[in-house]
Amino acid sequence: MNTLAINILAGSKFLGAGLATCGLIGAGTGVGIVFAAFLIAIARNPSLNKELFRFAMLGFALTEAVGLLALMMAFLILYT
Repeated sequence: MNTLAINILAGSKFLGAGLATCGLIGAGTGVGIVFAAFLIAIARNPSLNKELFRFAMLGFALTEAVGLLALMMAFLILYT
């Protein structure tokens, strides 16, 4: 391979990895929405604190899983 092709390939990997990390924007937004809804629900009905906290943690875990998948894809693109 010539140096131009190698440089194009390296630049494409960086561009792809950067675009793959855009999924983290959605994950951050999702976590904010989950906890905002949790605080609103606690403010309306404080007696359901324990049950609502479980649902909030489930929502947090599922939202973060999507973000971690996006980050994993970025690393796969970058280092393979």
